[in-house]
Amino acid sequence: LLTGFLLQVGHEPLPPTVGRNVLGRKVLYLPGFFTYARHIVEVDGKRGLFRGLTPRLISSTLSTITRGSVKKAFPLEDMEHVSNKDDVKTSLRKVVKETSHEMMMQCASRVVSHPLHVISMRCMVQFVGREVKYSGVFSAIGRIFKEEGILGFFVGLVPHILGDVIFLWCCNLLAHFINTYAVDDNFSQASVIRSYTKFVMGIAVSMLTYPFLLVGDLMAVNNCGLRAGLPPYAPAFTSWIHCWRYLSAQGQLFRGSSLLFRRAPMPAACFPID
Repeated sequence: LLTGFLLQVGHEPLPPTVGRNVLGRKVLYLPGFFTYARHIVEVDGKRGLFRGLTPRLISSTLSTITRGSVKKAFPLEDMEHVSNKDDVKTSLRKVVKETSHEMMMQCASRVVSHPLHVISMRCMVQFVGREVKYSGVFSAIGRIFKEEGILGFFVGLVPHILGDVIFLWCCNLLAHFINTYAVDDNFSQASVIRSYTKFVMGIAVSMLTYPFLLVGDLMAVNNCGLRAGLPPYAPAFTSWIHCWRYLSAQGQLFRGSSLLFRRAPMPAACFPID
């Protein structure tokens, strides 16, 4: 939990090591997930790996409850799969309806759970500057409300919602078209293939929408008084678009997406650690 977010923030307390790629050329690799986790344990103990866990669990619980409540309030009748190409329009209409319903549930759950997500991010990022500004859920709620008002609980919400919406529509529509046009009903394993199509598409699309997740998480901690959200670690972004453009210019829109084989940028990025 903590390790992944610190990689997103760009906190690199350990130097890169020299390794070789598949072509045998020497390249610089940044420490992977497990090496980074060992460093956190050395600094903070095993409990350090679970910074921000309580608000994250509350956020996940709120998200689940909200999705269930919306689904109950706006039920969607079960729809049978339509695979015959003569029924493409009917099938597509059902996919659009299902995706719209899923999008409504996801957006509602994201809005409700986002304030606790912001608190979780800020609790974790305190590792960088060794701060104790956010020490508990209730004290964090009071501090954010006092310093930033209601809007402080929703920083980074827009890119998260955009990422969720783009992910849902791309994943569902791609799975639908593949199942409709690429999978033949006469094939004996057609039903098995169709059952995995959406899962595979989800993995592929999640990589494309990762920058929205990254920008949303960075905005949650940016310019909030914590060291990792201030220069020289990051500019004080005026909006999530400003953050996106900054990361894009630095070639860092996928920073933290890989946890194991992380090649150092060229020239190797050096982040302040003292």
